[in-house]
Amino acid sequence: MNALLSLAAERAARYLDTLDERGVAPSTDDIARLADLGGPFPEVSSAPETVIAQLDELGSPATVGTAGRRFFGFVIGGSLPVTVAANWLATAWDQNVGLWAASPTGSALEEIALGWLVDALNLPAGTGGAFVTGATVANFTALAAARHAVLARQGWDVGADGLFGAPEITVVVGDEAHPSLLKSLGLLGLGKKRVVRVPTDDQGRMRADALPALSGPAIVCVQAGNVNTGAFDPAGAIIPWAHDAGAWVHVDGAFGLWAAVAPDRAHLVADFADADSWATDAHKWLNVPYDSGLAFVRDPDILRAAMIMSADYLPKTERREPSEYTPELSRRARGVEIWAAIKTLGRAGLSDLVERTCRQAQRFADGLSAAGYPILNDVVLNQVLVSFGDQDAVQRVVRGIQSDGTCWCGGTVWHGQPAVRISVSSWATTDEDVERSLDAILRVAAREGAITRRPV
Repeated sequence: MNALLSLAAERAARYLDTLDERGVAPSTDDIARLADLGGPFPEVSSAPETVIAQLDELGSPATVGTAGRRFFGFVIGGSLPVTVAANWLATAWDQNVGLWAASPTGSALEEIALGWLVDALNLPAGTGGAFVTGATVANFTALAAARHAVLARQGWDVGADGLFGAPEITVVVGDEAHPSLLKSLGLLGLGKKRVVRVPTDDQGRMRADALPALSGPAIVCVQAGNVNTGAFDPAGAIIPWAHDAGAWVHVDGAFGLWAAVAPDRAHLVADFADADSWATDAHKWLNVPYDSGLAFVRDPDILRAAMIMSADYLPKTERREPSEYTPELSRRARGVEIWAAIKTLGRAGLSDLVERTCRQAQRFADGLSAAGYPILNDVVLNQVLVSFGDQDAVQRVVRGIQSDGTCWCGGTVWHGQPAVRISVSSWATTDEDVERSLDAILRVAAREGAITRRPV
């Protein structure tokens, strides 16, 4: 075991050390060689050392460099070194953090990390939480609590009696709601198509002047950080309106909720603390390894009521039982990496991470704008949308950037306008990386005949 772990650590360290020397996107040849990992079901055993070597030699070259310094797609953060090491240690522990009895260490670290997260994100004291796979399941978990609460107020136990014959729930979302939120609503039986959509403004913010009338059980979903623009719904107007109507307010804040840790950005999320539940990711701006999502509910008893399960063989203690707050009974010890990240960064380090990457996003916007390429959004956070012309031009630029290998950006369509989307959220990105990437993007755009607003 020791020799095998040392071999894996040596190869993993070499992978990370050489990540900057290769293109951010893998080559077509490296991807093609992944087929060599397949074949018929193995009939004989292989030496573990051979298996690890094959994984590294065939798998590593075909990875996308999301752990590196110049990956700017999908709001994917890299992993802080301490969180990779903590992940390895937690994997060696092999803890199932469903029950305190099965993992006192994993359970205790979750309790501690939960308290720290509530503090850092400026959520109400006493807020409950769940450690899940990502924002999709975080939305699902928090919205399950919302569904339980609004129906319980009508005298309906959805956990026991389901939705057959239940009072109808009105669900309000913005037109720019993220697909993962809609997926969660569908999984909960609340429907993707039957939601009430509120028009949004030119930055994707829900328009408070277009809110519908509400009656009966209702859930209102607001967004902290539009996936394209980074914009925030006007929570200060929406939440009081919803609460006056007796509605539950849920916040989808996959990355935007982390603005709370940065003094110059905290005003963006100040009003969101008045909501009833929140969903976010730790594998984005907190920069822990995948997968790591977080669901928060103001009243932990409601979250527990929506998630609790029991069986004679499951022991009960006086401690918080993690499985009573999540959809899963069995799951890995995600709280270990979150604890390690917060312990290492502290409030100052976490604030610097967010502020620095926001500043770097603004530098991208300034450099591209100065070259004549229109920036389509107000850069309030870490998201930049830049136009290079029509769909064909944008696709050429995206392909060119990715094949160039200096950095990685993806494409999107914003209000009918094709664009390149730049998301800066890695702890490892330096100002030099931004300048190097900016030069590469401008070089590719010029080569591909991208359209500027004015002559360069």
